[in-house]
Amino acid sequence: MSQVVIIGAGPTGLTLAMLLAQRGITVKLIEASRNFRRTFRGEALMPSGLDAIDQMGLTDLLARIPHRPLDAWEFIIEQRSIFRVDEPMEAGGKPCTLISQPAFLEGVMESASKCPSFEFISGAAVRDLVWQDDRVVGVTLGDRRQIAADLVIGADGRNSIVRQKANLTLETEAQSYDILWFKLASSSDFEAENIFYSVLSGNAGFGLFLGSEGQLQVGWSLHQNEQKQDDPKEWRHEWVEKLATASPDWLAAAFRQQADSIERPFLLSVTVGRCPSWHIPGVLLLGDAAHPMSPIRAQGINMALRDVIVATNHLVPILQRHPQFSEIDALLPQIQAEREPEIIQIQKLQRSEIAQGELLRNYPPIRYAVSRLAPRIPLLRQRIRQSWIDRQLQLRRGFTQVDLKV
Repeated sequence: MSQVVIIGAGPTGLTLAMLLAQRGITVKLIEASRNFRRTFRGEALMPSGLDAIDQMGLTDLLARIPHRPLDAWEFIIEQRSIFRVDEPMEAGGKPCTLISQPAFLEGVMESASKCPSFEFISGAAVRDLVWQDDRVVGVTLGDRRQIAADLVIGADGRNSIVRQKANLTLETEAQSYDILWFKLASSSDFEAENIFYSVLSGNAGFGLFLGSEGQLQVGWSLHQNEQKQDDPKEWRHEWVEKLATASPDWLAAAFRQQADSIERPFLLSVTVGRCPSWHIPGVLLLGDAAHPMSPIRAQGINMALRDVIVATNHLVPILQRHPQFSEIDALLPQIQAEREPEIIQIQKLQRSEIAQGELLRNYPPIRYAVSRLAPRIPLLRQRIRQSWIDRQLQLRRGFTQVDLKV
């Protein structure tokens, strides 16, 4: 039986390890961290991701962990509500759902650990790849242990060590912003409905929602000409006032009311791109290791889960017997070929979303006209709303049918 070594116990690596181990494949999952509680974990499952979760047999797990469906999306420009879209957007569809990713990963780990062919190695960073005759045949850990592998899968995120050690190139897109991620206590204003607010005022822009574990989460777009305020005495007051100034009165009051609870922000560096090749002999990259996604409309975890299903379909039939290395390596381009077209299209739609926001941010007359006219002219408001919905539907559903077949 073949042995697969997966690097990275995030959603990509852990769900893939579970699916392979459930089908009798020997899997060693290696994770540098000792727990799943990281500063930033994506929470949003779109219908495409919820469908993948269902096919993996994990829907019951979602019901047991902290989760919170979104009720609506609302866009506020210059303190005026422009339009609102209720969830789910599609008739009979599923709403975008926020989950506690640490709790999700712990649940998947519990399922994987029931399989005798699964082993989890935590607190162990990968130091290098092991090569033999121009093919990767294992990994070397930080403590110099070597683990043999018929296939090494890099599921270790946008800063993938596996990608670096395999000399696989990541072609990145130019990005004009990073994100400062804040958490603060909720208030009664947000309990009745969980609405994802997109707020734009002048050069200031942020998203706000009530997270799966009950805290308000704020993603502030930090553009190249802005500097993060890092004065240990003043940062909290400065940022609360920035958020309040950009907000309508009711939201500004909520920020000021919860000012003492706001946590020091985490800087999320936005890296978006795609590897021309996701593989070399003995190595396959999946998820953000192969194609780091923009945070716009939360596509990273959803695309990664779909990568996992496609990889499982290709790998299981061959790995269940005793294949030659050449047979395994022949599958890797097929996995990329099946997944890459959707990734290209999703990243294109994300760029379109960013361009719409940049247009409003950089051209005050357009921003002013939208904020003044759309609330008063129903036809204009409806056209803007429908244009946004049309762009979202493909982001939510994906571009291809992805079915778990093994």
